[in-house]
Amino acid sequence: MEKKVYSIDGKELRTINLDDKIFGLPVNEDVIYYAITNELANKRVGTACTKTRAEVHGSNAKPYKQKGTGNARRGDKKSPITVGGGTIFGPKPRDYSYSIPKKEKRLAMKSILSLQAQSDRLTVVEDFTIESGKTKDLVKILNNFTKGERTVILLKDDDKLIRQAGKNLPNVYFLSYNRLRAHDLYYGRKVIMLEGAAKNLSDFYADSKEAE
Repeated sequence: MEKKVYSIDGKELRTINLDDKIFGLPVNEDVIYYAITNELANKRVGTACTKTRAEVHGSNAKPYKQKGTGNARRGDKKSPITVGGGTIFGPKPRDYSYSIPKKEKRLAMKSILSLQAQSDRLTVVEDFTIESGKTKDLVKILNNFTKGERTVILLKDDDKLIRQAGKNLPNVYFLSYNRLRAHDLYYGRKVIMLEGAAKNLSDFYADSKEAE
């Protein structure tokens, strides 16, 4: 697949051949769903906790006698059917995280990259950094490619200066080529990939032998 490479000023420089085994695959919606669901589950804290009738503070005495009142039989005030009583089958702290096969996760990332490339949301830009680390310098570059929509920037390495410049931008997400996140990548309305990141992605997935 051929893509144009742009300068940071938005001018066309040259073309680059993207690896079809990463950017030209049929989109597998199933593995994308599994990868995104897995990421969201792993992020859950799982600290929700409710009290059962055994844990609620209160007296064990009956509110009124068993017979002679005309009312239904009642136990203590901690019964789940009373206000302030215990909760039946309520949530308890638990671990929601789980793992999926490595091959499935890698295939999901490649499917998302293929989806973004084939839908023309992906733009390849020459390698750059923000020497000043200032947000305004990064915004000046992004304005040539985006209009404020949710943007994902694929980095060729863990560039701390670019990340520092963009930490105050609410709709900008940074992903290193070897630490992709399916959720952020999939929901990015605009994906800006550095030219070096494209080459690194090809090398990173070169040994991948998943069935496609």
